[in-house]
Amino acid sequence: MGRRFRKPKLPQGDFEAQIQSLSHDGKGVARINEKATFIQGALTGEKITFRYTNRKKSYDEGLVTSVIEASPDRVQPKCAHYEICGGCSLQHLDSDKQIEAKQQVLLDNLEHIGKVSAQSILPPLTNDSVWGYRRKARLGVKNVPKKGKVLVGFRERASSFVADLTLCPVLHPRVGELLPQLSELVEGLSINAKLPQVEVAMDDEQCVLIFRILEDLTDTDIAAIKAFGEAHNIIPYTQRGGPDTVVPLSGIPADLHYALPDQHLELGFLPGDFTQVNTDINRKMINRALDMLDLNQNDTVLDLFCGVGNFTLPLATQAGTVVGVEGDEGLVQRAKSNAERNKLPNVDFYAANLYEELKPQPWLNQHFNKALIDPPRSGALEILPLINKMGIETLLYISCYPGTLARDAGVLVNEMGYTLVSTGVMDMFPHTGHVESIALFKK
Repeated sequence: MGRRFRKPKLPQGDFEAQIQSLSHDGKGVARINEKATFIQGALTGEKITFRYTNRKKSYDEGLVTSVIEASPDRVQPKCAHYEICGGCSLQHLDSDKQIEAKQQVLLDNLEHIGKVSAQSILPPLTNDSVWGYRRKARLGVKNVPKKGKVLVGFRERASSFVADLTLCPVLHPRVGELLPQLSELVEGLSINAKLPQVEVAMDDEQCVLIFRILEDLTDTDIAAIKAFGEAHNIIPYTQRGGPDTVVPLSGIPADLHYALPDQHLELGFLPGDFTQVNTDINRKMINRALDMLDLNQNDTVLDLFCGVGNFTLPLATQAGTVVGVEGDEGLVQRAKSNAERNKLPNVDFYAANLYEELKPQPWLNQHFNKALIDPPRSGALEILPLINKMGIETLLYISCYPGTLARDAGVLVNEMGYTLVSTGVMDMFPHTGHVESIALFKK
């Protein structure tokens, strides 16, 4: 038998630390005995005490227990549940300083990982309000007999437990102010111990809640959920298995869509589809993308990881020809429908797994002079050789993770001969460590 791995014991008590910087996910970074320690709740320049929450070979983790010398940028968190809830990690930092810190994370990643720097830095894209912005979310659900109720909310920080929430100020108020009522609804269901998740999906006006169920609902359960929906103007869906089991409880699908007013477009989507969580920042992000690409009718543009056409259709309002490519066949069908809905004949869509060897398709033989890519967190390393081979002169890269953007930027600049013209961040996820960014490359 192999030796059983034993997790090292954590030092007990409170320890003092001086915070040197912020990590990419918003934790304070201290060096203790020459070892990096990432401390939740600490800010750059602060002197704090903390307790250890985890120890690993190359780094440790901790949680602030008191602030001895506070940063001038420290603020009182708005949410009463902030100390325990893992939905946010930066409410203790002034919101203007949050986006500045994220800009610095992006620049540091580009320098240290990609070994590149931009010719110009764009001003961050922000909103007037940093609250109630979140229109997509997955909320945990847990029946906790010891507390005598069902908990509905985000997970506790560094834990699998569901946080005990009565209000969430970052969720859209339609949901963020409804958590106690949602808890009561689930508690009254016969399968309240077999309902682990509620997913939120909102368009500009409507709100869908997808109840993930591990057992079938009774007729009484169905009646209760329908009554809840009518009382709170919520459209209930259920999900019994995989993504294809997401169905409306009433049997009538919701017509979800969001507007892009500056482009006079309206895009439809299904509740389980990927859409941006922050509607206002998404609109500003699209406008910035169009400005940076500087399109005209002579341009042919390739949009990779196109989803339901969030960028593809705005591009088609200014370019001569646009092609969108996406790995999810369902999203491709929605994108095609959106092109028809908006009467855009100069755009085509194709389904292709961009992380595997591509099978012959017409778009692979087309000429494109410009491209936009919006890959998932894992980045776009696998598709960069194709972009280079196709002779694309201008590439706009939208990123949700600065580490993989920096890695890919290093390849584009240091191996493929592109120049990083400009880059900047967008406040898609206020109060969290998530960094949304944009970068323009040219040959």
